[in-house]
Amino acid sequence: MLGATAALLLATACADGDNEPATTSSSITMENFAFHPANPEVRPGEKITVANKDSATHTVTATEGDTFDTGNISGGDSGTFTAPSQAGRYAFVCTLHPNMTGTLIVR
Repeated sequence: MLGATAALLLATACADGDNEPATTSSSITMENFAFHPANPEVRPGEKITVANKDSATHTVTATEGDTFDTGNISGGDSGTFTAPSQAGRYAFVCTLHPNMTGTLIVR
């Protein structure tokens, strides 16, 4: 039975189809013009801290609606936002550098 449980957990973990596995995180780091982790997993309504380790200003902004937006975070500074209260997958981007993307996974 343990084998079946392990297989189910592995299948569930791989079902997301992301290149980077989701990790439970209440923080996102922006460094080298990328989000780390790119696909953070959080609880509904959780406060997320965002640290900018680049010299350039960045944002963490939901791509649809006004679900969340940190506003501009200068290099070396940090900010926060609150995860949506509904479970789901929420794509986000740095509005100043659109090649910086990620997905907030709320479970």
